[in-house]
Amino acid sequence: MNARAARTAAATGTSRLLTRPMLLLLVASVGGMGGFYLLLSVLPLYAATAGGGGVGAGLTTGAMMLATVLAEPAVPWALARFGHRAVVGTGLLLLGLPSAVLCLWSSFPLTLGVCLARGVGLGIVVVAGTALAAELAPPGRRSESLGLYGVSLGVPSVLGLPAGVWLSDRLGFEPVFLMTATLTLLALPAVAGLPARRATRGERLSGDPDGRKGDPGGRNGELGGRSEDPGARNGAPDGPLGAAVNRSLVRPTLILGAATFASGVLVTFLPLALLGGPSHLAVVALLVQASVAPLARWGAGWWGDRHGSSSLLLPAVLAVALGTAGLVRLESPVMVMVSMVLFGAGFGAVQNLTLATMFERVPRSGFGRVSVVWNLAFDAGMGLGAVGFGLLIDRTGYPWGFAVTAALLLAVLVPAWHDRRYVQAETT
Repeated sequence: MNARAARTAAATGTSRLLTRPMLLLLVASVGGMGGFYLLLSVLPLYAATAGGGGVGAGLTTGAMMLATVLAEPAVPWALARFGHRAVVGTGLLLLGLPSAVLCLWSSFPLTLGVCLARGVGLGIVVVAGTALAAELAPPGRRSESLGLYGVSLGVPSVLGLPAGVWLSDRLGFEPVFLMTATLTLLALPAVAGLPARRATRGERLSGDPDGRKGDPGGRNGELGGRSEDPGARNGAPDGPLGAAVNRSLVRPTLILGAATFASGVLVTFLPLALLGGPSHLAVVALLVQASVAPLARWGAGWWGDRHGSSSLLLPAVLAVALGTAGLVRLESPVMVMVSMVLFGAGFGAVQNLTLATMFERVPRSGFGRVSVVWNLAFDAGMGLGAVGFGLLIDRTGYPWGFAVTAALLLAVLVPAWHDRRYVQAETT
C-alpha cells in the first residue's frame, strides 16, 4: 500500500464526512442552487420569446455571469467582515427574490436587471460554499468532501434544469418565477447553523458550528492528508492575489474555463436548438446531463483521494469535447442523448478534478482565494460561452456552432496533458 492509500485508509476509518455544519451547508446549497437552475434555461427562453432572439437569450446568461464574476472577488472580504451566516443568507435572497419582480412587470431591461441581481447571489453562494466545504473536510477526504458538496450543487440541476423548461411550457413563466423565490426562502433556516466565522479543525472534527470547542488536533494539524502548507513549494505568495498568481493553478483554471464555456452554450441554447424537434427532447436531454454530472463529480472525488486528481483530467476533457461534438447531429435523438451522457460525465469530473487539484497546490490559508479563482473561471467561461455562441449562431447556425465549441475543447487537451506531466515530475 502506497503512502497516499495508507493516509486515506487511516483517515476514512476515523473521520466522519457528514458533520452537522456540512449537512447544513448542503441544505443551504441545494436551496440556493435549486433557485439558480430552475431559471437557468427559462430566462433565455423568456427573453427570446419576448423579442430578444438568440442575442437576447445569450445576454441573459451573460449578464448573470458578469455580475457573478464581479461579485466573487469581494466574497472572502465579506466573509471575514460579516461571517458565513449573513453573507450566505444574503446570497440566497438575491438568487430568489428578484425573480418575483418579473411577475409584476415584463421588459427586457428589467429581465437583465434580475439576471444581474441573481448573478451577485450566485457568486456569494458558490464562493462561500466551496471554501467552507474544503475547510469542513476531515483529514484525507478533502476531494471526497468536495465531491459531496458538488453533488449538492448538481442534484438541483437534475430537477431544476428540465423542470423549469417543462413548467414554463405548461404553466407559463410567472409560476416558475414564484417557485424560484419560494425555494430559496425555504433554505434560509439552514444558514443559522453555519459557522459564524472561518471553520477551525476542531469544528471539522467535532461538528461545532462556531468552533467554540477549540482545536483538539492542534492549529497545525493536517488537512486532507497534507501538511498545513502544501503550496509552499510552488512559491505561492500569501497576499490577496496569491492564488491567482500561483503558476501551478493556470492550467486547471484554463481547463475549467473551457469546459464551462461549453456548459454555458449548452444550458442556454440547447432548448432553443431543439425547438421543433421531438416533443420534450430538450427536457429529457437536460435531465440526462444533469443526472450524470453530480455522480461523475462525486466519483472523481473518490478517485482523486486515492489516485490523484490530475490523473483523470485528460479523459474528462475528452468526454466533454466528444459530448459537445455529438450535438452537431441535432436531428438524431439518440445522438443527442449519448452526447448528454458524455458531456455530463466529463463536465462533472472536470469540476471536481480542477477544484481538488487547485486546493492541493496552495496552503490552507489560500482556500478562500482558490475558491474565488475557481469560481471566476467557472462563471466567466459560462457567460462567455452564452454570449459568444449567441453571436456566432446568427452566422453559422446551431450545428456549426457546436462544432466550433468542440474544437475549442479539443485544444484544451494540450494543457491537460502538460498538467499531468507536471504532476508526474513533482512526484518523482
